[in-house]
Amino acid sequence: MLEKEFTYYIEHQEELVKKYNKRVLVIIGEKVVADYETEEKAYFESAKKYKVGTFLIQKCTPGKESYTQSFYSRVIFA
Repeated sequence: MLEKEFTYYIEHQEELVKKYNKRVLVIIGEKVVADYETEEKAYFESAKKYKVGTFLIQKCTPGKESYTQSFYSRVIFA
């Protein structure tokens, strides 16, 4: 779900950062349909216009850090 939008972001990240650095993008298909200052505003405004689950909200910053997260846990699976 939203694989097309995420792939678009990754493939165009460099050019998007030049235009939207530090903004929060709303992507549908292979198009940026809006940009906002916060994730909350991006979500609530987009939910008014589009069906939830049909758009990707992505913070636009350089590097892999903008779309990856690391989680650490002391849980051990046996």
